Amino acid sequence: MDGAAAVHAAGAFKLVYAEAFAGPPYDESEDDVDAAFRRFPVQARKPGFRSVLARTEDGEPIGMAHGHPLGPDTVWWDEFTEPVSDDMRREDGQRTFGLMELAVRRAWRGRGVARRLHTLLLDGVGAERVLLNVHPASGAAPAAYRSWGYRKIGQGRPGGQAAVDLHDVMLLDLR
Repeated sequence: MDGAAAVHAAGAFKLVYAEAFAGPPYDESEDDVDAAFRRFPVQARKPGFRSVLARTEDGEPIGMAHGHPLGPDTVWWDEFTEPVSDDMRREDGQRTFGLMELAVRRAWRGRGVARRLHTLLLDGVGAERVLLNVHPASGAAPAAYRSWGYRKIGQGRPGGQAAVDLHDVMLLDLR
């Protein structure tokens, strides 16, 4: 889906997000989820935004993923606990695809849904690499990303917020 279609389906994305991030280590409250989805339309307007939504045959949302290329003015690199090289942080709006969210509802985990969402989201993205944040205590997610070819390149606090737990920052080379 492009941004307009994703905003139209925001309720389905929100349902998946709320369930997937309700428990530890994220412990997202209803207010946290509402705040995330106040930002969702802004993200969906970013150039190159794309998203995927998995549903059951009956139309029930079970998983989602979305992201967009990082622009030259991205602050993502400033959120690292340790500085990264100028070459690593160079962005031109096409070099790096930022994977903002990838989530699957609990009942459908372990069935390959996340992998299929990831593959569909990145199909034809045209970037050199993919960047994401993952909570190191989030269970199978960091291991899945490693098995898909990601490598940890540092740690950071998403949004630059001191109250947010440190996350592993992982990079996938698409070249």
